[in-house]
Amino acid sequence: MVVAAAIRDGRAVLAAARAYPPELAGLWEFPGGKLEPGETEAEALRRECREELGVEITVGDRVTGDLATGGGRFLLRVYYAGLASGEPHPKEHAELRWLLPEEIDSVPWLPGNRPAVEAIREALGA
Repeated sequence: MVVAAAIRDGRAVLAAARAYPPELAGLWEFPGGKLEPGETEAEALRRECREELGVEITVGDRVTGDLATGGGRFLLRVYYAGLASGEPHPKEHAELRWLLPEEIDSVPWLPGNRPAVEAIREALGA
């Protein structure tokens, strides 16, 4: 199971460019990662955002249903989130960008994130 956070700031959502592995470098995703044993999805999201971005988040509702990612090897769940404290910094990503709904297609998204991108665009009113 993989969880990801669509961190919102007003109408903008935070996108992160993969730095690795080489075949995914330069593709964009919502920050997150795999659940560790015994973790809830919300706990994993908070931990991943601390590790990857240096921020504390609040976890909200799911963006979409279950998504396939990693060539179908993983189940992805994307949640809306808000910043509780800190300013995001790309500790494990090549770059971060705040994207408004009309800018959400300005980056090449990982295929597994695409359904969540579509849902977020509609929810934010693009």
